[in-house]
Amino acid sequence: MKTGRGLVFITGASSGIGQALAAAYARSGWRLALVARRTGELDDWARDRGLSTGQVAIYGADVALPESIVAAGQACIARQGLPDVVIACAGISVGMDTTQRADLDVMREVFATNNLGLAATFHPFLAGMRARGSGTLVGVASVAAIRGLPGHGAYCASKAAVVAYCESLRVECRGQGVRVVTLVPGYIDTPLTASNRYRMPFLMPAADFARAALRAIASGASYRVIPWPMGVVAKLMRALPNALFDRLFARRGRKTRRAAPPQ
Repeated sequence: MKTGRGLVFITGASSGIGQALAAAYARSGWRLALVARRTGELDDWARDRGLSTGQVAIYGADVALPESIVAAGQACIARQGLPDVVIACAGISVGMDTTQRADLDVMREVFATNNLGLAATFHPFLAGMRARGSGTLVGVASVAAIRGLPGHGAYCASKAAVVAYCESLRVECRGQGVRVVTLVPGYIDTPLTASNRYRMPFLMPAADFARAALRAIASGASYRVIPWPMGVVAKLMRALPNALFDRLFARRGRKTRRAAPPQ
């Protein structure tokens, strides 16, 4: 891994996995280009860690709006140069019930952020990386991509799409010097998982995930489940016959809906 020379561009950097990744890269001597809607929180975070303007630049953007995140990427290139690593980390997770009309809008929002937003994050950098002959694009998926979980239809579908999209892009970039990495987190202790109403096996601190992710990205891995025991669980779940899977998970706790009625 480069030390003191590399530039990493990270979306969703104001909290959770994104912020943990930013901290890990900063400790390794990388320059940071950090993107979030809440730039004030990022300003405070960088100031608290004593990061100088030469070490970090902060860009405000809404990943769900292609024009917004593309503009942030272009601003990064103009201000800091073409990144070595781009990590599309921004994502949302909201429960849905297909019987509720409002939840169709939730599904559209999840796809806009988790899928279109990921492609739009990569867009400003891909041509330049190909021309340079080097660069790494990192998509953050989830073990929720492995099987569809009740109440998680939008999130599971979006993360399965992240896996498939990154695989497509990886093959497209073969032989061009551009690597595409798919990170597949298990349960990571972040604000995104704090409201979950079900067991979360192998729950991992965000800082531990970030350290493992940096190692995976630097190693040349194309696909990595973190933590590794969740990779074993995911394979076992995928191998379950549908009838058994349905019986085991039918009563599993649902993800909280945004418009959930009072209980």
